Amino acid sequence: MEAKELAELLMQTGHHHHEAYKVSDGADPDWALWYAGYLQSKIWDKLGAVPSRSQLVYLLLSAEQHHLNTAKDKEWPPVYAEYILEKLGS
Repeated sequence: MEAKELAELLMQTGHHHHEAYKVSDGADPDWALWYAGYLQSKIWDKLGAVPSRSQLVYLLLSAEQHHLNTAKDKEWPPVYAEYILEKLGS
């Protein structure tokens, strides 16, 4: 899986999450759990191995911190995608 493809999937995931939490305008303190479940179902066959939901939650939260600390002036999906793929060793 390439970073561009994962970034697009993260954007799609964000859209679906916002729709699911429309009543709260997308606010969800456990957003990473939701994202991890959605992503896991979409990427399992593209990475060669299935990351656990816990691993994806950790990677998403770590990517959020990385984005805030080093690249907050950039759009989040490509930053998250590159970070996650780097950590997964892809």
